[in-house]
Amino acid sequence: MNMTEITDIAKRAKKASRELSKLTTQQKNKILKDMAESLDKNRKDILKANAKDIKNAEQKNMKPSLIDRLKLNNTRIDQITESIKELIKQKDYIGDIITKKTLKNNLKLTEKRVPFGVIGVIYESRPNVTCDVSALCLKSSSAAILKGGTDAINTNKAIIKLLSSATPIKDSFQLIESTDRKATKEMLRLETYIDLIIPRGGKNLIDFVRLNSKIPVIETGTGNCHIYADKSAGITQAIKIIINAKTQRSGVCNAAEKLLVHEHIAKPLLEKLDKQLKTHNVEIRGCKKTQNIIKCIQATEDDWRTEYLDLIIAIKIVPTLEQAITHINQYGTKHTEAILSKNKKNIETFFQQVDASAVYSNASTRFTDGSEFGMGAEIGISTQKLHARGPMGLKALTTTKYLIRGEGQIRT
Repeated sequence: MNMTEITDIAKRAKKASRELSKLTTQQKNKILKDMAESLDKNRKDILKANAKDIKNAEQKNMKPSLIDRLKLNNTRIDQITESIKELIKQKDYIGDIITKKTLKNNLKLTEKRVPFGVIGVIYESRPNVTCDVSALCLKSSSAAILKGGTDAINTNKAIIKLLSSATPIKDSFQLIESTDRKATKEMLRLETYIDLIIPRGGKNLIDFVRLNSKIPVIETGTGNCHIYADKSAGITQAIKIIINAKTQRSGVCNAAEKLLVHEHIAKPLLEKLDKQLKTHNVEIRGCKKTQNIIKCIQATEDDWRTEYLDLIIAIKIVPTLEQAITHINQYGTKHTEAILSKNKKNIETFFQQVDASAVYSNASTRFTDGSEFGMGAEIGISTQKLHARGPMGLKALTTTKYLIRGEGQIRT
């Protein structure tokens, strides 16, 4: 795919975005309903395409946690269609009045929410992202250009074909089918037509997009997430939460990658946790103090920085809450962090001082998700502070416009 072809895709998306901006909420909800039905009725086509991608991944010896991210089945298609249906129930923010006032000069000023226009999303293996992005952009009246990864190319083609067939406005969703990174680089230069770029994936992808884009970027995805077991944490509850956060689905960005443990409870907690982690085939990498309690690989400096997306966890024993917070702020990716504690003061200190888009007390990190937060779906989890932070639902996919009504006023 050459530059001309990618530019043509962007031009068509810009044209589609103008048509999408004219749709009423009722019209958009009808399209979403048709999109969900199209996926549901044609799931065999999706699963057939997905089977090709899974076979290719297995032949490449892709690790199981990443194959799991790639894989679709009937249950996951059910979840995708339900997520789209949930968006129908969600508030449509387009046209919302944020501010309305009359100025001293009698100019009448209105600030309202409007669409971005064209949103480009660059992502890796998860084909459900194709559905989430398309549905969210449709409801927020923006056209979507999708650049998925090589691993899910067959599945993404099948999904986009079905979604497009259910949408009366041509080119509302377009897939750049080239798997060449040069195509991504060309896409990132089209600031005339694309209004926003959102990368979803690992550090390498996000860094590439950030360094090469002429278009504003919202960074999402990388999750080097920590759990800190405080001095007062209950052992039984802590183990239950840690096991869930690490093993329930290890290849996703809100899975726990690191465990920090207060030295006061390190021995009783780690001795019991060690057995549970091994039962779930989790490889443990630990600091020297951890190695004195349980048998594990020694953690390196790289381990503290790495998002594993696998059944691996690194453990560090710390003497104080303050050192736990310092470690998290140094090595975390501002995604999701959690404290396990019965001490309310320590929880509030953790909440206040840990720099992340989502901070939990006494709960699994796995809840950082647009659907779990009641948004229906998300386009990604923003780890930066502009223009959105945390799971990005419909409201985050809007920008604003000022409308000023005058009666002949001039400035003197």
